[in-house]
This record gives sequence, C-alpha cells and structure tokens, in this order.
Amino acid sequence: MERLRRIRLGLRDRVALGFGLMALGLSALLAVMSWVLVTTELVGQREASAWVEASDHARMLADRLQAGDESVPAALDSLPMTQGAMSMLSYRGQWYATGLSRGPSALPVELRDMVASGQAARQRIKIDDRLVLIVGVPLGPAQTSYFELFTLDDLSHTFRVLSGTLIAAAAITSLLGLWVGRLGSRRAFKPLRAVTRAAERFVGGDLGVRLDEHDPELSGLARSFNHAADALQRRVVADARFAGDVSHELRTPLTTMLNSMALLRNRADELPPALREPVDLLDTDLNRFRRLVIDLIEISRDDSGDARPTEPVRIGDLVREAADDAAGRRVTVVEPGAAETLVRADKRRLERVIANLVENAENYGRGCLQVRVRPGADLPGADHSGSDRMVSIQVDDAGPGVPAAQRERIFARFARETTRPGPGVGLGLAIVQRHVQWHRGTVAVTDRPGGGARFVVTLPTEPLAVGKQPIGKRAAGSPADDVAEPVETVRTSVEVRR
Repeated sequence: MERLRRIRLGLRDRVALGFGLMALGLSALLAVMSWVLVTTELVGQREASAWVEASDHARMLADRLQAGDESVPAALDSLPMTQGAMSMLSYRGQWYATGLSRGPSALPVELRDMVASGQAARQRIKIDDRLVLIVGVPLGPAQTSYFELFTLDDLSHTFRVLSGTLIAAAAITSLLGLWVGRLGSRRAFKPLRAVTRAAERFVGGDLGVRLDEHDPELSGLARSFNHAADALQRRVVADARFAGDVSHELRTPLTTMLNSMALLRNRADELPPALREPVDLLDTDLNRFRRLVIDLIEISRDDSGDARPTEPVRIGDLVREAADDAAGRRVTVVEPGAAETLVRADKRRLERVIANLVENAENYGRGCLQVRVRPGADLPGADHSGSDRMVSIQVDDAGPGVPAAQRERIFARFARETTRPGPGVGLGLAIVQRHVQWHRGTVAVTDRPGGGARFVVTLPTEPLAVGKQPIGKRAAGSPADDVAEPVETVRTSVEVRR
C-alpha cells in the first residue's frame, strides 16, 4: 500500500483514468438496471405462463376425477405436460406424482398448507441444485391439492448469458473510456506540450524561443512566458556583454603582464634566489588568469548570441587534428564508417570542444587514452531513433571516473574537482556543453569499460557531398589567439635582443 501511495500519475494519465472510472461506473449502473429489468420481466413471464398452464391442468384433472372414468395415476399421466414439467396430486390423503422420485417431501411445508387451505400459490426453490418453480392449485374436493413443478434450467442459462454479456459490455466500455480519455487528453493538452517543449528549449539555451499568444486557452500563460523570456534574455545578453567587455578590457593589461613575465623568465638567471619562487608562482597565476579571460570571452560570445557562419566539415579530420594537437601525441581513432561523415559546424567552436575534453582528460583524468569517432548515437539511455544520422565522439581517460551524482554538476560554470586540482578555472566543460548544444548535439559522461571516464559527444550529420572547404584547419580569430599572439611576439623579440 505504501508503494502504491508513492506512485504518482501524470496529468494525462489521471484524465484517462478518470474517463475510465466514469465509463466503468456508468456501465456498471446500466448493467445492474438492465439485469434487474430483464430478469424481472423474464421471471414474471415464466411465472405467468406456468400459472396459466397449471390452472388449466388442474381444471382438466378435476373434471376427470369427478367423471370417475379413469384412475388417479392415469388421469395424471394423461395431462399434456411440457418438457421438464412434473405434477403431484394430494387426493383423499394419498399422494400421486409423475417424474419425481422424492415425493411430497420436496414441497415446502408452507406451500402445501397454503394450498390445502384453499389458496393458490407459487414458489421458486432448488431441488438437487436445479431451480424449480412450483405452482399449487386447490381442487374442488376437500383436502385435494394439485402441484405442478417447472424446471427453470433454460431461464438460468439465459441469466448466465445475460450476466456474462453485461460484464463484458462493462469491461469494453471501461476500456473505451480509457481510450477516449487518453485520446481526449492528448488533444486537450497539445498546447501544454508546446509550452513544455518551449521551456525545455529555453532551459537548453535557446533564449529566442517564444510561445504563440493567439491560442485563447493559453494566451495568458503565453504572454507571461514571453514577457519573462524577453526580460531574462535581455538580462543574459547584458550580463554576457558585460563579461565580454570586461574580458576584452583585461586583455591589454594582461598582455602587458604576460610580456613582462616573459622578460623575467628569459632573465631568470639574473634574479636573486629569493625572488625566483615568487616569480614562478606569479607565472602560474598569470597563466591561469590568461585562461580565465580566454574562457570568459568564449562563453560570453555564446551568451550574447554571437552568430558565426557554419559549413560542412569532415568530422574525422577535424577531431584528429584538434585532439592530437591538444594531447601532443596521436590519440585519435576514426572508424571507417565515420571517415567521410560531414557535420555542419562552426569549426572554431567544435575544435574548442575537442580541445577542452582532451585537456580535461590530461589534467584531471590521468591522461587521455583515446579519442574515437564512430557513426551513430552512443549515449546510454538516450533516444537512438534516427541514430543513422548522428556521429559520436568518445574521449576516454585513465582516471577514477566521475561519480554518477556529479555527472550533471561538472558541466556547470566554475565547477572544479577539488580532490584533483589542475590548471583549469572551471569553465572548460561549461564551454563544451554550450558549444555542443549550439550544434544541436548532446554531451554526457559515462564509465569507460575497464575503468575511467568516457565523455561522449553526439552530433547530427550533414547529408552533403564533400566540398573544397578547408578541413581540419584551425579557425582564425579564436579568443586564444587574441591573447597569445602578443606573448609569442615578445618572446621572439627578447630572444633576438639577447
């Protein structure tokens, strides 16, 4: 019972169940009324016909007994009895019967006394598990009673057929009620499904989704949703622009600090020993600060709706170049079925996804074991309908894996692994999720067979022929280039001066 109380039905299920229960109640009521009316009518007709037949036979028997032309048993046997009927006669203290071996003991005492007193009567009883109707008619001479017994087997059979039909009709009506309720709720809640899909898209990052305000049933809800979405979109865009503006403003002093740090590193031998450790710490923090600014610029571009052109790219070549470059060694395996697969993508964003996942495996997963590109969807528990139009990218590491309770949290902004500190700032996986969603794909983390974590990115494929676009080349104008170029330039100039 406690388990049943914990089961909560959805709104559509409750509506369908309500229709089913209503149909069951109405069908049960109609079945009971039909049963009472039909059985009462059939029993009444059968008793009336039995009463007429028994009365006719009693008059015929009384005439023959008064005439005295034949014996009492012969007079009983000469009556035109219907099939299954039996007769009994109490005449001058003697009982005579046809077709019944039990004799007068089968008759109820109250019925015998009533007929003996001169009053006709009838009664239904069971004899040997068979329903029998007994009609008693008093005859003219004193203490003379005639009884005729009619078996009701045919009526019992009719009742059984009727009850089975009514039960089947009630069951079918209930099922029809459930079906009608399910169908009706599906049509009635169709606008709510649109609201649900819009909310899911909004939560997934599509801030431009809006509801149709012309539906009279949901106009108020649609206006409220659209108003809230407009306000939230303006706030998100403003915050993103603020973060982007701040990040861009930080690039100039950051570049100056990085250039100065490059000078210090090139002249580290000239520094006093007491300053070398603080300089190393400052170098580490500056690199983390540089990575933070790069990530903030990257994620602010997504939040502000910064649109970039997309093009069909050969996903195997792009992943191989980005992953091998990030790992510093060959880690990519492209299955034959995915070698020529095309994905419509912003190459800069997609390269950043692969690089971030590989760097995450290198920094937090004890090294990237393999990056595999394979055709089809490869997310456990996901809807794999249309998986022939998908491609999966698996990034395996050699670490302890990600606990199931943390697999959603690690994609949040500034979420970091405290037990295994690394050089990141907690934005890498958040950027991965945003970029993958921008490509209408999904990303999740599972357990790798044999131990470790497996990050799986699933993207829709592009059914186009391979063009002449550059495949696997790093996109220009990335945030990393914006900050890194001045540092490399200063390093070169320092080396020349030295």
